[in-house]
Amino acid sequence: RLPDRVIGLAAHDFQQSVTGAEVWLSRSLRDAETETVPSRWLNRITNLMAGASGDSKAALEQMRDRGAEWLSMAMRMDTPAAPLEPARRPAPSPPLDQRPDMLSVTQIEKLIRDPYAVYAGRVLRLRKLDPLRPLPDAPLRGTILHDILRQFTEATRDGLPENAEALLMQMTEAGLEAEAPWPAARRIWLARMARIAPWFIETERDRRAQGQPHLMEHTGTTRFETLGLTLKARPDRIDLTPDGRVILYDYKTGAVPTDKQERAFNKQLWLEAVMAERGAFGDAIGVAEICYIGLGGGGTLRAQPVAPGDLEGVMEGFTRLITHFARDSTGYTSRRAMQEVKYAGDFDHLARFGEWDETMQATVVEVGR
Repeated sequence: RLPDRVIGLAAHDFQQSVTGAEVWLSRSLRDAETETVPSRWLNRITNLMAGASGDSKAALEQMRDRGAEWLSMAMRMDTPAAPLEPARRPAPSPPLDQRPDMLSVTQIEKLIRDPYAVYAGRVLRLRKLDPLRPLPDAPLRGTILHDILRQFTEATRDGLPENAEALLMQMTEAGLEAEAPWPAARRIWLARMARIAPWFIETERDRRAQGQPHLMEHTGTTRFETLGLTLKARPDRIDLTPDGRVILYDYKTGAVPTDKQERAFNKQLWLEAVMAERGAFGDAIGVAEICYIGLGGGGTLRAQPVAPGDLEGVMEGFTRLITHFARDSTGYTSRRAMQEVKYAGDFDHLARFGEWDETMQATVVEVGR
């Protein structure tokens, strides 16, 4: 439709609405922490009424007075009768039989960094609501690219074809077309894959020389009876070497974890290696290597051979962590060791973060008793 016609219809609709018996014209003064500005049409109406005549100016002032009355009542409703003490940094301690007896390997890092999020998700069984309007954000991009790489690997199990790069780009284009209904985001994500595709195919040939694709996104579980916990994992990819061992791969659309991050927080691949040794992913006789495949920038590979002593150390740390949270005196502290304080957690509002900060000591409180 022509722009003039759209403007005319909008003006007609407004004229019809504004002549009602009771009309409210309102706007938001703030958007989170930012002040907003009135729309152009609201500015024009108020300027016209303020300057057209004395009667119109008086009518505008009366409108504002009536609105101020309601605003005053709304403010009184939100004003507490007496000053409230700010909330303390929470560390709820539920009964031991209410604590989770199953965790995924990805939740182990959460248990270290933000135990309160595990409490809210696994004990209270809360989850973050999906947005009203999905956005082309980093998690969605990661999900789509993981699915594309899974399809590519399954389609080339018998060997990489000569046109492997073209095939990968063809599957990327089809996957984005099906899963990303945002033309601009599709073009950006396709360009990123085009930039990294030559590197990915080149390194993929080296990976195929080491082992053959065995399992893709296969869910496995391991029960640790002494800890009373079942660990669940769904590795991105597991390859089988000629001598019967496995190589565990993890695709990273973001940054690949550093050595220090991996030792202290990011235990995912190492715990998957422990599970593989215990038969969670078939009858492998051992784990040869773990490897991160970074899909950002020009591509990053970070591979580490796995020795039996390495897994013993991982298991010792995992045992200490789970044993720590199997005590009544241990609470699930909110934002215990966030990677960056600017990062927002899904349950920060429930923990009333803002009334306290990370410098304050957590208060362990027994709940559910």
